Amino acid sequence: MLPQDDLAEGIEAERDWSLFTLQGPFPFALTGVLSSVLCPLAQAGVPIFAVSTFDTDHVLVPARLREAAVAALTAAGHSIVSD
Repeated sequence: MLPQDDLAEGIEAERDWSLFTLQGPFPFALTGVLSSVLCPLAQAGVPIFAVSTFDTDHVLVPARLREAAVAALTAAGHSIVSD
């Protein structure tokens, strides 16, 4: 992954994202995991970029809205663990 500060001038890119990684792995038969995270964020007006992998999901939110995202996720019953 290329740090955003290393991008050449003139490169169009979305910058300043905060990453939330859902603790997995999740069985393929389990449904609604990503929805349980995305719905509270949508209701709070927090735009997202989601990336799903074989064993977990990652949700990126604009860094300026990280506190709103944490508040929405916490209110929905999710626990936030920081590195």
